Amino acid sequence: MYRVLLPVGGDVDHVLAAADAVASLPNAADEVEAVILNVYEGFEVSGEGGRVDSEDVWNEENYPESVDAVEDRLTEAGVETTRRREHGDDPAETIIEVAAELDVDNITMSGRRRSPTGKMLFGSTTQSVLLAADRPVTVILEE
Repeated sequence: MYRVLLPVGGDVDHVLAAADAVASLPNAADEVEAVILNVYEGFEVSGEGGRVDSEDVWNEENYPESVDAVEDRLTEAGVETTRRREHGDDPAETIIEVAAELDVDNITMSGRRRSPTGKMLFGSTTQSVLLAADRPVTVILEE
């Protein structure tokens, strides 16, 4: 069985291209297992009303709609799926850790084109995974 880790954020349109890439792998219906991963990014906010930490609102069963959409797309294609939700301060680091824990064969991610300034100011989870992964990473860019 060829196991693929498919990190999924909140943007449905953005991640369906990556799901389609996994579904198009050779013999996907018989030989591919996709682990759909959603990382709930940690945060801490303080204000007049007090302090709120992401741990206070974290719910490991509250998947975004994008996870359902990806799971539906892969199931329709006959690909075996499992879903997983993690809480972490750095999504890229969490993706790398889950990939290692599950010993996946590939990480398939959707990406988007960004200007060099945008990458410098806001960072890029996809770029961080590409640079840190010890296994193949496939990035699907939407046109």
